[in-house]
Amino acid sequence: MKVLVTGAGALLGQGILRSLARSELEPELVAVDPSPLSAGLYWVPRRHRIPMAVDPSYLEVLGSILEEERPDAVLIGTDVELALLAEHRHALEARYDTHIVVSSPEVVQIADDKYATARFLIEHGFPAPASCLPGGEEALIEEIGFPLVVKPRVGARSVGVSVVHDRAALAAAVAGLSDPVIQECVADASAEYTAGTLTFDGVCEASIVMRRDLRDGNTYRAFAEPFPELNAVVRRMAEALGAYGPANFQFRLDGDQVKVFEINGRFSGTTPLRRHAGFPEVELVLRRVLHGQPIEQPLLEPVVVLRHWSETVVRPDELERW
Repeated sequence: MKVLVTGAGALLGQGILRSLARSELEPELVAVDPSPLSAGLYWVPRRHRIPMAVDPSYLEVLGSILEEERPDAVLIGTDVELALLAEHRHALEARYDTHIVVSSPEVVQIADDKYATARFLIEHGFPAPASCLPGGEEALIEEIGFPLVVKPRVGARSVGVSVVHDRAALAAAVAGLSDPVIQECVADASAEYTAGTLTFDGVCEASIVMRRDLRDGNTYRAFAEPFPELNAVVRRMAEALGAYGPANFQFRLDGDQVKVFEINGRFSGTTPLRRHAGFPEVELVLRRVLHGQPIEQPLLEPVVVLRHWSETVVRPDELERW
């Protein structure tokens, strides 16, 4: 089995690579990234430079890599590639005889847009943070008051996110973003969770929920437990969303209500952490997609995962070959 992973310089792509390096499948790994200084490139025997997803030559270069490597599967390690590869998935799969694990353009669009995420949840009968776009602030303040959260409609890792406590701070935060959404500030950080789901043909076949602590927008401590009630809610959300394979739901508990504030239609930065709890989601997806093996809900092991830095050392001559 050969698997190509994009985003070797991103936390997501590196997490996928780390998960596969420890997989019982023992796949041959290929990594791609725009920068030769991306650590994940040096974890695998085969690597390629690729343009940024916004570059007009991205698909052409990716196609040449797929032609050369002929991977059985392509796993996407950055958000910015999702929409483009969702749009061209079927054509690329047919031309290069591969499987690209990416959801439909509709699912990717819902997950990318925080306001669309909130509307999707409400329309399907799930609680969601009260939300509005600029111009609807007064009605939102009248409904729930302060504090409020201002964030980019499209964004990640808490970049551009601010919590505001009065109208002056709200106006400044809205003016500082080109396309913001304004939302209810749900509970506090001690009630924050991240969940992973695996869905095929409209059925969520497995899920995991972990409580988490954040630093700089990323999970740096995760607490895995069975959480049966939370998993049941997340599974219903996943089936309503209809992702192809993995999806990530980030939420806070407001009393007993699960209020999701972000969906990612992909694997998660916490993917390698989940593996320590007995949830090898990348391997499960590959077995399902490539071998038709049904996914069975793993028996999860309660663990606390403490994240830390590590290093990859590259010799100058390895960089110069790029």
